[in-house]
Amino acid sequence: MAISFYNEQVYMPSIKKTLMRDWIKRVVAAHGKRLGEISYIFCDDEKILEVNRQYLQHDYYTDIITFDYTVGDKISGDLFISLDTVRSNAELFKQSYDDELHRVIIHGVLHLCGINDKGPGEREIMEKNENEALEILSSMS
Repeated sequence: MAISFYNEQVYMPSIKKTLMRDWIKRVVAAHGKRLGEISYIFCDDEKILEVNRQYLQHDYYTDIITFDYTVGDKISGDLFISLDTVRSNAELFKQSYDDELHRVIIHGVLHLCGINDKGPGEREIMEKNENEALEILSSMS
């Protein structure tokens, strides 16, 4: 089990990696899952657009792309996060950059835990789970 952080074409965001790992482990456990291998790849808009086009045939920018390699209840995946989009979304939603980054970091983990956000009513379920996870983080800080 491992949670790894990488950066491609951007500086590594100033996150507390040990705190992030502990938080992610708690959220995974709260969803009744086991932790496998999770890799975060922080990148820019151009890289995430390239990944979106190449692997998903989508021609748009996004904040996160989650590749799910989960088997059974052991979650694993690669999570590409565009720091450019995180920054612009933080401004759009009037959130701090750190708060928006934390939301996106846990959003991908929640996808790996089986929570979706594309179907009817699913977005609200995702937001509820994001908010609960963010409360866990704030209680740890």
